[in-house]
Amino acid sequence: MSTMSRFRLFFSILLAVSASHLSIADDRPNFVLLFADDLGAETLGCYGGLEFETPELDRMAAEGVRFSRAYTSPVCTPSRMTLLTGQYTNRHGYDAVLPVHLGTRKMVDFKKRFRTIAHELRETGYETSVAGKWQLATLEFHPDHPRTAGFDDWCLWQIWQKGRKTIRYWKPCLNRNGEIIKSTEQDFGPDRLADYVIDRMKSANEAGKPFYMHHNMFLPHLPLVETPDDRAAGRKKSLGNMITYMDKLVGRIRSAVPELGIEDNTYVIFIGDNGTDLNRPRQTKAGPVLGGKRDLDCGGMHVPLIVQCPRKAHAGKVVDRLVDLADYYPTIAELADVSIRSDAALDGQSFADWLASSPGTERDFITGGIKGDFCLFDGEWRLHRQSNQFVDCRNLPNESPADLSDPAAKTAYDRLSKLLESIEPNRN
Repeated sequence: MSTMSRFRLFFSILLAVSASHLSIADDRPNFVLLFADDLGAETLGCYGGLEFETPELDRMAAEGVRFSRAYTSPVCTPSRMTLLTGQYTNRHGYDAVLPVHLGTRKMVDFKKRFRTIAHELRETGYETSVAGKWQLATLEFHPDHPRTAGFDDWCLWQIWQKGRKTIRYWKPCLNRNGEIIKSTEQDFGPDRLADYVIDRMKSANEAGKPFYMHHNMFLPHLPLVETPDDRAAGRKKSLGNMITYMDKLVGRIRSAVPELGIEDNTYVIFIGDNGTDLNRPRQTKAGPVLGGKRDLDCGGMHVPLIVQCPRKAHAGKVVDRLVDLADYYPTIAELADVSIRSDAALDGQSFADWLASSPGTERDFITGGIKGDFCLFDGEWRLHRQSNQFVDCRNLPNESPADLSDPAAKTAYDRLSKLLESIEPNRN
């Protein structure tokens, strides 16, 4: 065979391999979850908030789908467990903050007890990454814990190191796949995390693989700190400025999607993990919002949920369906066309149909739990298991003790009582 013939044969084989590679390119959707820390719905302008500036999230709502009634538990560990596992708080059993900030050796056992949405996606070929706050184990004692939760790459705040709590904001202590990243006084943790998120999106895209990026944002969790914009402007620190800087980072990450050329195949999802950590009322167009973080009421449980769909489909749509944080797992699985294992103990109900059409399937109630108390809320009434407290929520943001002499209240009480009895405790 001549040299030219061998060259032509080699070139033909190369073309065939390239064509084969292109034919099996994975075009399943990408997912970017932005999970804000201590951010109630009332802080966003698109939810009627009057006190804080959130132009990027307001724009995201105008270009995406906004869910007006999303709820969660009022502190971080319960809400994060519900989101990852698709189980109600009384099912997974974590109804208080796991004290990673105190160096506990306790951890969530993802190897034996729990399956996550990250497991589902990773097992079907997704690149899975997690960034930010990791409230489910102390990394110093359990260095491979994120991997057991379904993530193959991570950049996380190492909350506890060498016998003390570390810092998340200026000069943060960040753990990248088991190694502590060097940082300086000029490094702002939320900026470093945004860099990581965008870098992982870029690398997965270049590899031709779908990705799941789970970003547990630092902001606007206390303590109050000056943001880079505060320092540049010479102004004082404030919760409002931290919320606005978080909003700015959401815009930066969202902008990376079209810059990478993946906006036709990527969902960006923004959620708050629990209510705002602020004792005073927050003003909204509907009136003042009371309660907040740690309170098992609407102020502590009502969070923003905004979804930017591929090609900005259904832009500006507002969905009034009740959403429980447990619904996230089955929703992502459905959007990714992943079959959930038959032994998965999920409580969540997918809201994927609301992102494609209207109306979709409704939800009868949502749940929340903290420190032994567990409640059901049907959009108008809330019943607490521990105290048997029954609350009239028909005029939110105002709520008051329900009057059982009211026939509507008595009917609702009987219905929610039966539902509470039907939801079994921890199945694990």
